[in-house]
Amino acid sequence: MPRRDGTGPQGQGPRTGRGFGPCGRGSAFGRGTGGGFGRRYVEPETLTKDEQKKVLEAELKQIDSEKQELEKRLKEME
Repeated sequence: MPRRDGTGPQGQGPRTGRGFGPCGRGSAFGRGTGGGFGRRYVEPETLTKDEQKKVLEAELKQIDSEKQELEKRLKEME
């Protein structure tokens, strides 16, 4: 998150990037701390229920947005 304000890389909310930043623990595509080369493993941070709820709500919002876009594309094909 470039601005560290919880909005993600393009202001779209949490968990919308590729996971390379500190919030993603830099572990996208199996490239986390250690990477299998004998380095230490960083335990993921435990989220509170409120934080989990915010993450899930953001994911649902993203899914709804993607669904609307797919429905729009289907209508255009008719």
